[in-house]
Amino acid sequence: MVRKWQFLESKNQVCCNGRCVTGHNIGIFVFALFLIIVISGLFFGFDCPYLTKRLSPAIPIFAAILFLMVICCIVRTAFTDPGILPRATADEILHLEKSDNAQNVTLSGRIMEIQMHTGQKIQLKYCQTCKIFRPPRVSHCSLCDACIANFDHHCPWVGNCVGLRNYRYFYLFLFSLSILCVYIFVFNIINIVLRTQDKTTVADAIRDTPATIVESLETIRYHPDENGIYNNRVWDSSTENPPYSFQQKQQQRPHVLRNYV
Repeated sequence: MVRKWQFLESKNQVCCNGRCVTGHNIGIFVFALFLIIVISGLFFGFDCPYLTKRLSPAIPIFAAILFLMVICCIVRTAFTDPGILPRATADEILHLEKSDNAQNVTLSGRIMEIQMHTGQKIQLKYCQTCKIFRPPRVSHCSLCDACIANFDHHCPWVGNCVGLRNYRYFYLFLFSLSILCVYIFVFNIINIVLRTQDKTTVADAIRDTPATIVESLETIRYHPDENGIYNNRVWDSSTENPPYSFQQKQQQRPHVLRNYV
């Protein structure tokens, strides 16, 4: 049986019999994954043994849970179909060309106007690349060369578009990564303070665990960016308003709590 993913004409890479879909360039994703593993590995190797002895063995356990959650979410985001819409077939393109003179289609901009059951009129824009009329909240990603349902943006850090089918994993990835960065940074400070009590100076404490400084600098460097993106996603979810279509006026404002579900 021939599957739909075998007819994809986009730049996306498909593997595992269509179960995994990612972008055409995953180099930055591999670097991001490597960076998360290295920073977390330094924390487990240099900080956790001392903190476990001085404070509690629960510290590395909770850190391991956060680390696994971050890895699972970023991998799911990177290899989940974001909501790619198939392009029009040759028969569909031929049928559309024959109906160009219909009253509800303007040839200049190729816009189709339909009326919902609620009476609201919606304009569907035509995608010149995919040869389809895009439903609401569908946009064409120039990097992947495909129309994506509920298109949010193309994230180079996960090497994939963020859309209808992988948005929740991207949201959880930002949430868990923000917590992990704060968690590592806080216990880095605690580690230095406790070691300072055992040594004469702070320099001696840092000399015993130089990796702690590297971890702290990296978490400080990346946490503001990811936290800002996460806060934007919280606002977008509460207003049911994707960033890509933020300029468009919303006629309805659904309940906030329902949007998170």
